[in-house]
Amino acid sequence: MPTPVFINPPAPSRRDAKLRLRELLADRPDLEERLAVVRDMGRRVRACEIHLTNTCNIRCKGCWYFEGGFDSAVRETSSIEEITAFADKLVADGYTQATLIGGEPTIVLNRVVPFAERLPYLTISTNGLRPLPMAGFENVAIGVSLFGGGPLDDDLRSWRPNGSSFTGLFGTALRHYRNDPRVTFVFALSEDGLEFIEPTVRAIEDNGNQVTFNFYSAHGSDHPLRIDNEQRTLAKALEAKAKFPETVVSHPYFIEALITGRGHWGGRFGYDVCPSISVDLPEHAQRVTNGNPTLDGFAVFGADYETLQFCCTSGDCDGCRDSQAVYSWLMVSSNRFLDSVERFEMWLDLAESYWRQWYWSQRQSPSFARRDPTPVA
Repeated sequence: MPTPVFINPPAPSRRDAKLRLRELLADRPDLEERLAVVRDMGRRVRACEIHLTNTCNIRCKGCWYFEGGFDSAVRETSSIEEITAFADKLVADGYTQATLIGGEPTIVLNRVVPFAERLPYLTISTNGLRPLPMAGFENVAIGVSLFGGGPLDDDLRSWRPNGSSFTGLFGTALRHYRNDPRVTFVFALSEDGLEFIEPTVRAIEDNGNQVTFNFYSAHGSDHPLRIDNEQRTLAKALEAKAKFPETVVSHPYFIEALITGRGHWGGRFGYDVCPSISVDLPEHAQRVTNGNPTLDGFAVFGADYETLQFCCTSGDCDGCRDSQAVYSWLMVSSNRFLDSVERFEMWLDLAESYWRQWYWSQRQSPSFARRDPTPVA
């Protein structure tokens, strides 16, 4: 169980936030349309996450899935009939989006099909070793994992289940997804790989893809979030954003929150504020009622398509800085950004950068589009 080690300042009341927002929009009516687009996307998306399979074709160092024993925690279901029935139930329960993780989804493509056929918004998380075909998956978003950048990526990720190593995993992913508009590389930054950030991002840009930053947590170690020079790491990440502003979709404010774990209002990222938990799990009862927002109806299902998992990643809250959890924390904290028009406009920039990660949101609203959304042949 998580052990909160800090106290987040109380948020403004809903009534006060609503009044303050009205004042800000009166001064800047041009922001109202942008806010309406962001809110519309939020209303369309009711999200869940699914461990599609317990199996993976590589063994990344520090992988929370295997370090946490998720591969053996529940019985894996391979029945397409059961999986299809589960996808139907998701739709009946009002879900419109699913993120499929693993294990590795591309090794069980027949399990992806029922979700692609039923849900309007679908995201596939993959290690890049195998390509996700275009046919039948034209409108999905693909998040390709990347650890550390440069040769560090091979050191951390290029390991077969039998313990043998190989090379060129990042290059393989680039070849699979050249000029593929569905793809966002999810680049987990590591202090050990600061020199590789810029050339790695440049390679992604030259490949016709975009990238969002994550934070490498060495799960299974004593200090998964250890960082010796936080400001140097932050400076290198922000430098890459400045040099490749269209390729790096992560907003500078998000990058700082990701690396430091802090918000400008004195808030700290952790279990007591993380919104990306399975809200119906009984052990979250106190968290759900502590006054900090959660994602409405969010649920994470194990590979039996039944068991609720603790949260969107490891459940090791003291060692987690997951990018999507941090982004979600900032998105549900809009009432912390109402102290000035400039601050609120920054939150809108944050929200738009969040939605730009996903191909299905780019197609849904031109406001989020970064490039021509025509699928690659």
